[in-house]
Amino acid sequence: MRRAIGTVFLITVTVFLVFGNVQPLHAQKKEKRADVIVYGGTSAGIAAAIQSSRMGKSVILIEPTNRIGGLTTGGLGQTDIGNKIAIGGISREFYENIKTHYDDLSNWKWQKKSEYLDGGQTRTEKGENSMWTFEPSAALSVYQDMISKEDITLVYNERLNREKGIKKRDGKILSIQMESGKVFSGKVFIDATYEGDLLAAAGVTYTYGRESNDQYGETLNGVQANIKNTSLLGVVSKNGFNHNFVQGVDPYIKKGNPESGLLPGIHEKPGLEGSGDRKVQAYCFRMCLTDHPENRIPFVKPDGYLEMDYELLLRNYEAGFNGVPWINSSMPNRKTDTNNRNGFSTDFIGQNYNYPEASYDEREKIVEKHRNYQMGLMWTLANHPRIPEKIRKEVSRWGTAKDEFERPDGWQQQLYIREARRMVSDYVMTQHNCEGLHIPNDPVGLGAYGMDSHHTQRYVDANGFVQNEGNVECKVKAPYPISYKSIVPKKEECKNLLVPVCLSATHIAFGSIRMEPVFMVLGQSAATAAVLAIDTGSSVQDIPYRSLQKRLLKDKQRIR
Repeated sequence: MRRAIGTVFLITVTVFLVFGNVQPLHAQKKEKRADVIVYGGTSAGIAAAIQSSRMGKSVILIEPTNRIGGLTTGGLGQTDIGNKIAIGGISREFYENIKTHYDDLSNWKWQKKSEYLDGGQTRTEKGENSMWTFEPSAALSVYQDMISKEDITLVYNERLNREKGIKKRDGKILSIQMESGKVFSGKVFIDATYEGDLLAAAGVTYTYGRESNDQYGETLNGVQANIKNTSLLGVVSKNGFNHNFVQGVDPYIKKGNPESGLLPGIHEKPGLEGSGDRKVQAYCFRMCLTDHPENRIPFVKPDGYLEMDYELLLRNYEAGFNGVPWINSSMPNRKTDTNNRNGFSTDFIGQNYNYPEASYDEREKIVEKHRNYQMGLMWTLANHPRIPEKIRKEVSRWGTAKDEFERPDGWQQQLYIREARRMVSDYVMTQHNCEGLHIPNDPVGLGAYGMDSHHTQRYVDANGFVQNEGNVECKVKAPYPISYKSIVPKKEECKNLLVPVCLSATHIAFGSIRMEPVFMVLGQSAATAAVLAIDTGSSVQDIPYRSLQKRLLKDKQRIR
């Protein structure tokens, strides 16, 4: 036995002396290589991986969790786009596949296809071969089917080592390392996360929060409190009428007594009008609810529930509010995509400021805090005696769906990260682009949704009452082009990285661009550029735009 051990030791030493510092076999197996590495299995990441495969490149798609699709498979089934003519390529293909999915009558379990209406309109509109509303599970099935037809290596549950996981040389990323130690090497990298973790770790300039209006000559950015804004494109609703409290809601723990302190989540002052800050528009879960008794999980009171966390909700009703504070959009099979509405709703205002820069553990705590808040909100609406009876009866009809997500309580893991980091590159998309006043000469996609920001903070107004601040809703006249330079970093910072989600845009411009169909469009365009950079041996900044444009149009992208 000792002789055998000695022999092994001798062989090991001999190998080291002959070959030098050779990685152990287990370490070698941890490194995987591909032409294109996509970090983030969001809608954009999936589109990027599919396009890379279709253009003949090897591609690895890395998803940090156990579920691909991001918000599209995480509850956001009421597709926000504005003008559907702006959507082409793989993005439109996805929505066409959604229609095909629901054309199969076997996929209608909880209602008949003929029974499905939304606002009096069937969701497959006249002349459309696409369907724009869907269950999360349907979106997941469609994505999985699309990926299965391509040569894509899909990796789950691998998170980037954000501290020291980037290996760069001469301005190019060589490889990225995960927390597990696994290494992924590639020629071009795409950051398709909602958080921008790869771009930040790679040393690319970014920002988060709201710019001041002065920084880029805008009018809809920064603090937006107690004013009525207008732009060339329409009117932004006066604060106090749009997703705000009714007049007269007291902000103090003891009504009328400032000495008692403010209720949770309220600031004393909002800041100067139009000034910038590091505050982030609110997040929520886009709940998938159902009223089908066999598939419904009733709302329950979460552990640690505190009535004070919902005192503003109760006071809002007592001050005269008398609606259900949600947008309950109908999805197939008697399900919903339920979103925020009114002064106190699913948006957990002011509780996400640290999220963009937070560690993974800190983010998980923020996500769980949001989930517990929203669970408590739904229980309160369904059960609390200070809620009007008709509201309790309506909310009680609903519950989370048993057959959608992995959690046994029916809640999803994907929080609606409306905005986190935003890259700052050589071209910054601004309000002027959305208004059609600035038109880039290198479009790779179209934005079409209105400039949209959810509330960012709560504060005490001049009358001593609580108000929400930050909401902006301003339509755009027509689809507008998104610059290629806004999805690539400055050349001196990184030559082989593309960023289709956390692109270079101001807070208010990002509020228009940040729609899932557009993220898919930009993901496809990013992958097209990545392949062209590989084929020409150039940086992503130096690929010939005419070649990119030609390929995008060939692949039915809509860029003008």
